[in-house]
Amino acid sequence: MTTRRFYASPSQFDGGLVILDEDETRHLRDVLRLKAGDSANVFDGERREFECRIDAVEKRQVRLMIENEVTPSSPESPLDLSVAAVLLKGEKLDLVVQKAVELGVNRFIPMTSARCDVKVADPSKRSARWKRIAMEATKQCGRARLMQIEEVVDFRELIDRTAGEDITRIQFSERDGESFDAVEGAKKILALIGPEGGWDDAEIEKASAAGITSITFGGRILKADTAAISIASILQHRFGDVN
Repeated sequence: MTTRRFYASPSQFDGGLVILDEDETRHLRDVLRLKAGDSANVFDGERREFECRIDAVEKRQVRLMIENEVTPSSPESPLDLSVAAVLLKGEKLDLVVQKAVELGVNRFIPMTSARCDVKVADPSKRSARWKRIAMEATKQCGRARLMQIEEVVDFRELIDRTAGEDITRIQFSERDGESFDAVEGAKKILALIGPEGGWDDAEIEKASAAGITSITFGGRILKADTAAISIASILQHRFGDVN
């Protein structure tokens, strides 16, 4: 039997009870047609998941009784991976967000860059969409940790902002980079992935001046969305738990 999974923030837990918000209530009641007495799992977005039984289904909320804590079906990777990807046309970045969740990415940072020709008219609306996609992907893949999605930021600003972080920063570039052997054991990585037109010279120089390792893969030329998904997979294989 398929486990029905729902999300509730830690503030929605109260002792042995958990209350679902209006959106999750609508999904439980109107889409899945669950009712009082049915079982469901609820995760808090911070790695914890609980087996619950529905106590009451109301118009705007559902109350569940917590029966016991369970181990999420998808464990978290030992690699704390952040992916920063330049905005892409259409819905390509939606797929990247979804697959990043499935691949165990913990933080996703949408970026602009010199050769990025995508303009976001309403950043808050786009961010809300990515968060909904991440939520659904989290439910489906069995993780109990929500991937953090940050606001759109320029590549140069992100470089300056992360300068003091204890993190291995890697710029994946179509040219002038080293082989992957240049990256040694790392537990916390920020992967910087460029636009469809590639990084410009000034961005590559800025990253180098900031001490960021530049990596260039051999073999086939990948589209930007394919590269983002592939790079997350490779990093999890090399430093995480995809093996």
